[in-house]
Amino acid sequence: MDFFSKLKQGLSKTRSAFSDKVGDVFKAFVKVDEALFEELEEALISADVGVETSVYMIERLRDTVKKERIGEAEQVREKLCGIAAEILREHPCTAEPSGACAPDIILVIGVNGVGKTTSIGKLAAKFKSEGKKVMLAAADTFRAAAIDQLQIWAGRCGCEIITHQEGSDPGAVVFDAVASAKAKGMDVLICDTAGRLHNKKNLMDELNKISRVIERSAPGSGRRALLVLDATTGQNALSQAKLFGEAAGIDGIILTKLDGTAKGGVVLGICREQSIPVCYVGVGEGIDDLQEFVPDDFARALFG
Repeated sequence: MDFFSKLKQGLSKTRSAFSDKVGDVFKAFVKVDEALFEELEEALISADVGVETSVYMIERLRDTVKKERIGEAEQVREKLCGIAAEILREHPCTAEPSGACAPDIILVIGVNGVGKTTSIGKLAAKFKSEGKKVMLAAADTFRAAAIDQLQIWAGRCGCEIITHQEGSDPGAVVFDAVASAKAKGMDVLICDTAGRLHNKKNLMDELNKISRVIERSAPGSGRRALLVLDATTGQNALSQAKLFGEAAGIDGIILTKLDGTAKGGVVLGICREQSIPVCYVGVGEGIDDLQEFVPDDFARALFG
């Protein structure tokens, strides 16, 4: 099954919530007028796009309709879908390993319960299927369960893993993992990191320390930080993106549990308001259900 088919299937709840709301507006209006725009704005807000992004999209739509003298409601719908695709394309993702100087290092961050460890396992499986040598680093030493979980995923994917005891210094885990990955010629090193957000300063200090360890021990390697967000939390996912963005540099987002929610419209708000690209989306439980994000396909699937 290709990405678009899998996405359409995985987005069924979001699509029915999103396109039904938008579709109902177009069914109710024959004439393209201000009342149509107001109803569309309300529909977008109620579909978890967020107020700021919904207002922006409708302002863009108004301008386009006026400039191009559009009078057909179906054409208005197409233009709205195009605006959504533009928002999603605005900040391209750079989460794929560059291969420029091995190993490529990916830091995965996010609060507990969003599917962080599962996403790391699926990401590792994806890279392994592409023929890359992958190592995992269990640098979320705050929870013993996180280390155990990652070891299970390493076994499933056939990846090597570097672990220390619970409560160890995360920087030391990453240091050892980088040294091992370099010595063994790994292509990709994926590091799990602590998921707590009770104190932004602590989080920032910890991630800065890990970054300094990587810069010193692997100065030529590519480094990316990916934030995992749970799509089922809707606007709360947007708040988390904002908080983590303030605490640490984020290069991209992994959006999980899209198949279990009607709140996938939040993707538009994240891309527009936080200027962070979505790199991967989880559209199922399977090991291969973490898909690279394709903006145009997502917009098409969203609008049904």
